[in-house]
Amino acid sequence: MGEDIRLRAVVALAQGMAAAHTPRESWRAAAQGALLALGGSFAALSVWERERGRLRVLANVGERAPGEEEFPDGEAYPVHQFPEITEFLHERWAGGGEPHAWVETAGGPGDRERAGYCHQRVAALRRRGRGCCVVAPVVLHGRAWGELYVARPVGEHVFERGDADFASVLAAVVAAGIAQTERLEEARRLAFTDSLTGLANRRAVDLRLDEAVERHRAEGAVVSLVVCDLNGLKRVNDTLGHAVGDRLLERFGSVLSLCGAMLPGALAARLGGDEFCLLSVGPSADEVVRVADELCVRADELELGDGVACGVASTGDPIGAVRSARRLFRLADAAQYRAKAAGAAKPVVAGREGAAGGEDAVITLADSARPAGAGAAERRRFRGR
Repeated sequence: MGEDIRLRAVVALAQGMAAAHTPRESWRAAAQGALLALGGSFAALSVWERERGRLRVLANVGERAPGEEEFPDGEAYPVHQFPEITEFLHERWAGGGEPHAWVETAGGPGDRERAGYCHQRVAALRRRGRGCCVVAPVVLHGRAWGELYVARPVGEHVFERGDADFASVLAAVVAAGIAQTERLEEARRLAFTDSLTGLANRRAVDLRLDEAVERHRAEGAVVSLVVCDLNGLKRVNDTLGHAVGDRLLERFGSVLSLCGAMLPGALAARLGGDEFCLLSVGPSADEVVRVADELCVRADELELGDGVACGVASTGDPIGAVRSARRLFRLADAAQYRAKAAGAAKPVVAGREGAAGGEDAVITLADSARPAGAGAAERRRFRGR
């Protein structure tokens, strides 16, 4: 392969990874770019999970063998099956050396230098009808991150030393692309994360609630929102200092996260100040109310603060049609206000106060233009879109 062709292949790989919007797109672009650059029939990108002692496959592209998925959930290989992983992906440059790629063939060590020979890889090549492969370590932040693997079928020209050297260059480009993807992912994470508690923030709730209500309208999925107001935070701040107040927020955030884990897929979030919420999609209204009950009990047991005022609104209760995220948020907010005003030790649930035939005070409050003395019109403009 000429130098110009290889240079264009490197540029194409870098551009493909730069255009990726998600980690999966980045992994696919890395494998696909290496596949084309090396003239292979199959390529894979894998990550080395040290804590589990295994190499986990992230993406498979090209001519996949039976059982090979593009983005496999459970394709992983223990390090003890591939002893050269430790040698080539760690020890070779621990003393300042540089990682380099190597070639394996289905014929085994008789076809090449024995230094990189791995019986498991040879067996895998034969089992999947491939004649040879080139394996290039991917190094990120000075440590082995994983490997880039490109194979050719039986009968095709076997990879040579020059191909292995070029694969090392491609692996370096892939490492740079992965680093950029990780930076973008971290920026996205921070954009949707509350810095103090580590919970989701208001922006994340807005997006997820909009999506949840769309699912409710399209599929009838039960969507529930628990809105919480942490009692006593101002008193803690005024008497013990803001550092202690922050500790209270962090501890309640942990309690909220713990309770949220009782609802599969629930989103635990801090809306700002002393206001928190849980967003649940799927579980029944009764399940959500039970979790909200548990949340109130655990919050009351915190050594700081005065418990929590909790309001619940769920499409699984008789609250009328919910066609927008704003509607559900207003109902949960009104329920929380009722709990706060009454000093309730348990959650107030929209649609259940009038279960005996009377008018539901929460729904009336949510629908009123300006509930008397509540200042809630301004609160509802802050909450929900």
